[in-house]
Amino acid sequence: MITCFYQAKLGEIFCNVSVTWCKSLTSYSLTIKVDKKASKENHYTCKIDLKNNQFWGKKGLKSFAADGERVDLFWDFRLVKFSSSPEPCSDYYVALVCKEEMVLLLGDLEDVACKRTRARPSLEGATLLHKKENVCGKNLFCTNAMLNAGKKENEIVIENSLLGPGDPEMWISVEGAVAIRVMNLNWRFRGNETLMANNVPIQIFWDVHDWLFTSPGSGHGLFIFKLGSPDSTNTDFYARNCSEVRYNDSKYDNDSPQGSLSTNEYCHYLIMVPSSRIYIPKVLEKIQNIFRCL
Repeated sequence: MITCFYQAKLGEIFCNVSVTWCKSLTSYSLTIKVDKKASKENHYTCKIDLKNNQFWGKKGLKSFAADGERVDLFWDFRLVKFSSSPEPCSDYYVALVCKEEMVLLLGDLEDVACKRTRARPSLEGATLLHKKENVCGKNLFCTNAMLNAGKKENEIVIENSLLGPGDPEMWISVEGAVAIRVMNLNWRFRGNETLMANNVPIQIFWDVHDWLFTSPGSGHGLFIFKLGSPDSTNTDFYARNCSEVRYNDSKYDNDSPQGSLSTNEYCHYLIMVPSSRIYIPKVLEKIQNIFRCL
């Protein structure tokens, strides 16, 4: 699963929009939820089957109301190309339109989307607040994170050595260069460091306690990548909540000073899932519970 959280202005109100791409052995889907900010009120939920065998079923339009304003959701997956990631790689679009303004556009077919929706780009486009991703493997985990605001995503590789005569170690590489090496992982299973990527400070928080100390190959690891220089308040907050965010993300869905993320506090959450146990029912249930809170 990959879930992206956006803040979008629909009419006169700001809403939280979550976009979840989900891929399994039997299904491939996109789920979009629109919620009123600072409220548990759910305006709309739409689930799209990306494995629909009917050609005409891969293009659609659904409408709903948000505080009296009509909102249209357009999508077109007829020519979509997929990769190993839950997110499609090209030739598709998903557009959220309100008052003839395109407030959110996903995909690379911008011209096609504009022509079909007859909407102009919004002056207050949606802002990506944070991204949450599950990756599976044993000793190697890969992901892409936007480590420089407004620019292309960077490749991140996390490698670990848990077996052997030496102490467990972990390496975090950005764009092929080792940025952090954590030795004595048995003692440093939770921690944080700051690195520079493209002259931008990046804070990295990790919690691999369950990965190390539960039964072999069954625990999960968590990483948080956050733009910006270290701040004592934010550092304390993330260090305190590092092991909790994998089970409950509700603290990020409100406007409380402690729980909300402002638009310049983009975070990328990465949950490591052991490939050897990924299809065991209990582990699947645990992963489902993570995203049921979103």
